[in-house]
This record gives sequence, structure tokens and C-alpha cells, in this order.
Amino acid sequence: MNILPPGTTAPVPDQNRLRADCSRCFALCCTAFGFTRSADFAIDKPPASPCPNLGADFSCTIHDRLRPRGFRGCTVFDCFGAGQAVSQGLFQGVSWRASPQSGPAMFGAFKIMKQLHEMLWHLAGAEARVFSPDTAAEVRELREELASAADGTLQDLLDLDLDVLHGRARDVLGEVSAEIRAGYFAADGDPGAGRLHAGADLAGARLRGGRLCGADLRGACLIGADLRDTDLAGVDLLGADLRDARLDGANLTSALFLTQAQVSAARGTLATLLPPVLAHPDHWKGS
Repeated sequence: MNILPPGTTAPVPDQNRLRADCSRCFALCCTAFGFTRSADFAIDKPPASPCPNLGADFSCTIHDRLRPRGFRGCTVFDCFGAGQAVSQGLFQGVSWRASPQSGPAMFGAFKIMKQLHEMLWHLAGAEARVFSPDTAAEVRELREELASAADGTLQDLLDLDLDVLHGRARDVLGEVSAEIRAGYFAADGDPGAGRLHAGADLAGARLRGGRLCGADLRGACLIGADLRDTDLAGVDLLGADLRDARLDGANLTSALFLTQAQVSAARGTLATLLPPVLAHPDHWKGS
């Protein structure tokens, strides 16, 4: 935990500082969360228990073959840097193995920190693109508040009202989204006039080659959708489910609120254009 001098505030992290560093984490994603046997996981695992594939040094013993072994879900998870923040910050480098009694609090803190960092990720992206000074001030204020919460004490973290924070983040991100997407409506008309709208069920939809610029697809189900060669400029993808969506040749360079986890869950190639802060997943390479 960082102890700040009186009268100072926690530094507000940009997106480059909200990246996982597994070498500085006590495998919290492999321990805190539970999962059930499915297309994403080969086994059942209860929460707050180490994965049987976890090594003594907190590394994954099957990391280079997770997908063939049935652990696709592990390859798409992203903690936004919450793992090292909890392991090295809040718990000062003392692991749940070295101090078993700390496990429940550490795992609980990780789940909360991950959500704070994810909100900070989206707000950082929003502040970089927002036009209105008033909206920019709202974004900045919330970023500073969340950064301070993430840098606080363990008890303060555990006492946070995440529902309230999520609601505030959702509202301000909605303002930014509407502001940015409005520019695309002027050129192309409102793409939300048809079936492209927030929360839409577009599983398996054939949208190949479409110009979806400025559509609001936050929370949409796009599982298995064909988005090959589509232009997704200014499309709001906050919380959209992109599992197995085809993104070959799609242009997502200026899509809104896209995360590495969403990209990694989709299917694409090196010809897929991504925002500079995101990377082509290893399982896309050579496609």
C-alpha cells in the first residue's frame, strides 16, 4: 500500500499502468475465482482455492498449452493490473501461502480492485476522447476518486459501495459515448435505428462488411457474430460479449470502451485493426 503525504492525492493511472504483471502477483486470478466445467474450463474449481495447475512459484504449469487443455477462459482473462496492486501494494509482498489467514481478505480485495481498475481503464479512454470540457471534468473527477479508493487501506477498499461507483461510471461513460457517436450520425445517419442497439441479441448475426460507425452496442450479445471487414469506428462496445465473434479484417482502432479480454475472446487475424493500447492475442497469430 502506498502511504501518501497529507494533502496529496493518489496518482491517476493511465491505461499503460493498468496492465497485468503476473510476475508480481500471487496468482490471484487462479485462486480467488471459481469456475465450472464448460467450453472455457476443463474442470470445476471452487472459489478461494488454487487451481490444480498452479505451480509452487505462482506460475501456471500449463501456460503454453492452456487452450488445447481446455482452459480457454484463462487465456482471455485480464485483471487490469489489480493482481500486482493487491499482492505488492495492499499485502506488501506477503502471499496467501506465506500467510494463509490473509487469503479471504486478499481474494476479496482482488475482486474489488479488479473492478476499480476496469472502471479506471474505461475512464482513461473516455478522457482521451471527450470533447465537452464539462464532461471531461466529470470524467477526471471520477478517475481521481477511483484512483484514491484503489490506493487506500484494505478496510476502505472492502467497504466501498461498488454499485454506486459502477452507476456513476456507467452514467459518465454514457455521456462520453453519446457525444462521440453523435459525430458519426451526422455523416451516416443513426445506425441504431434498426437492430443495432444497446443490449441487442446479435448472436451469430451476419454483419460482414457493414459500416457500423457510431452504433451503440454496449452490453450487446455478439457471440459468434460475423463482423469480418466491418468498420466499427466510434461503436460503443462497453460490456459487449464478443466470444467467438469473427473480427478478421475488421477496423476497431477507434471503437469505444474495448478491452483486451473482449479482443482475446474473439476470433481474428493480424489484419484486424485494434486500438494502440490493445494487442493481437497469441492465438490469432498465424491465422
